[in-house]
Amino acid sequence: MHNIKNVREDYELFEKKLKNRNVEIDFKQIKDLDIKNRNLIQKKEGLEKEKKDISKKNDKSLFEKSKEISNLIEQLAKDQNKINVNLNNILSSIPNIPLDEVPVGIDEKSNKVLEIKGEIKKFNFKPKSHYELGENLEMLDFNLATKTTGSRFVFVKRKLALLERALSNFMVDTHTLENGYLEISPPLIANANTMYGTGQLPKFENDQFELKLDDKSDKKYLIPTAEVILTNMVKDKILNIKDLPIRLVASTPCFRKEAGSYGKDTKGMIRQHQFYKVELVSIVENNQCMQELERMTECATKILDDLKLPYRKIILCTGDMGFGAEKTYDLEVWLPSENKYREISSCSSCGSFQARRMKARYKNKDNNIEFVGTLNGSGLAVGRTLIAILENYQLEDGSIIIPEVLKPYMGNIDKISNN
Repeated sequence: MHNIKNVREDYELFEKKLKNRNVEIDFKQIKDLDIKNRNLIQKKEGLEKEKKDISKKNDKSLFEKSKEISNLIEQLAKDQNKINVNLNNILSSIPNIPLDEVPVGIDEKSNKVLEIKGEIKKFNFKPKSHYELGENLEMLDFNLATKTTGSRFVFVKRKLALLERALSNFMVDTHTLENGYLEISPPLIANANTMYGTGQLPKFENDQFELKLDDKSDKKYLIPTAEVILTNMVKDKILNIKDLPIRLVASTPCFRKEAGSYGKDTKGMIRQHQFYKVELVSIVENNQCMQELERMTECATKILDDLKLPYRKIILCTGDMGFGAEKTYDLEVWLPSENKYREISSCSSCGSFQARRMKARYKNKDNNIEFVGTLNGSGLAVGRTLIAILENYQLEDGSIIIPEVLKPYMGNIDKISNN
């Protein structure tokens, strides 16, 4: 969330940066509310001083005057509270401001490719899609999931279920044993304050799966990503600088309505309401965000390198970034059946944007209190990695070769087949 003082310092800069994100904000309304709020503060301070002066005089004849002033102060406080609620609602719906190095653009067409790695395999047959391969192996069952639950769900069975679990375990082991992340097994349900802290609420409430435990309880939500719950572990805290950086990893199911994706990727596992993801979260000094973003992205690319999957790294343009991001790298893996790259990881720096919403702070080396920097990234999306392995490691007979690094997690089998 943005501090009104920062917005006030340069309205034109904020307006320009937000236009680059294709966001139109009524800054006149913000200015008017800010001016009204400051005027009320001045009036209230003046009345409080007047009341204090009256009390010093100890004159009973001024009692009614003092009472009248108290009533005015109370009314001003109510008026100010209404304005602050309105102002905070507007400010909380404004996305993060992109950094200057982020390319300006309307949508994904303006994203910039930074690096292409890995060899794209040339097949001497027409490669099948992951869902064709999985259904032929009788290990992906979309029809059964539609009957039991609905569209955009799947049953993963037998050796493909083992492969899915192997991927998750391999990713977490790599991040904990080699990359210095601390493994967390978090709750899969978050309250509204937690969802607000990372920016899912209030703007994206319709995208969330809401739970109501009983008539008396507050709203709860299934987590759309472990980023939500991991980042909020430092909510309302003042950390010591010696405790930073904090690097966390969790492998969890994620739940998304995918409300804006009607008609997109209706076949297969690319876009599901429920999926597994290994999430990376970093809490750092706010001047270390860019170094940590590079490090986090390298941790994610290592998984792709170890799996020997072809991929590319891109920087997202201003119009394609997530709500809380100030800079984002996407990793896209090659899918032979589509003859194109598809997103498999997104690594973002949020600067102090989320920290302000969560009131997550630290004492710097001068013992001054500052907001922390927060970052998050997929390391990787397990379902999409499963898709990439099915398609890139397929043989003509429909069997799937197991990548070398996964064999110890799968009883050292060489391939998955119907035999």
